[in-house]
Amino acid sequence: MKKVIIASQNPVKIKAVEIGFEKMFPSESFEFEGISVSSDVSGQPTSDEETKLGASNRADNASKTIEEADYWVGIEGGIEKLDGETCSFSWIVIKSKNNGLTGKAKTGTFFLPTKITELIDAGKELGEASDIVFGETNSRQKSGAIGILTEDLISRTKIYSDTVILALIPFKNLKLY
Repeated sequence: MKKVIIASQNPVKIKAVEIGFEKMFPSESFEFEGISVSSDVSGQPTSDEETKLGASNRADNASKTIEEADYWVGIEGGIEKLDGETCSFSWIVIKSKNNGLTGKAKTGTFFLPTKITELIDAGKELGEASDIVFGETNSRQKSGAIGILTEDLISRTKIYSDTVILALIPFKNLKLY
């Protein structure tokens, strides 16, 4: 059985990693554990580069916290201004002990409503701004802004699990990477 450490205790992120690994490697058995580690970036990353760095740092910090594992997964959500609008996305970085490979993938990007952007510009993080606008509580541990805006056609779990699969491509295709 292979051990996967997820650098988060958010149940949405843990479930997404489980789904992604189990779909990509259906004949293998995994043990999953979520832990809390620092991203070493701001609480609300505001660029593609900072968000990717946060995901990579989380995977690295998880590997330093629990060394005895096969994979370490970092997930970081971020926002960025594009053409005067604010978009949301996440990066997923997966590191492996056995072959030293790193898999990386970025979720799809979507633009946030003006009311959420105004709250972010006033200093709120995306999750808090979404809760205020939509009258939710802790939406980031549920379907998130993307789930609310799409009426759960695309949930955080779905977009993260698909992106975990993309980040696992090098591990599925070792001869090519």
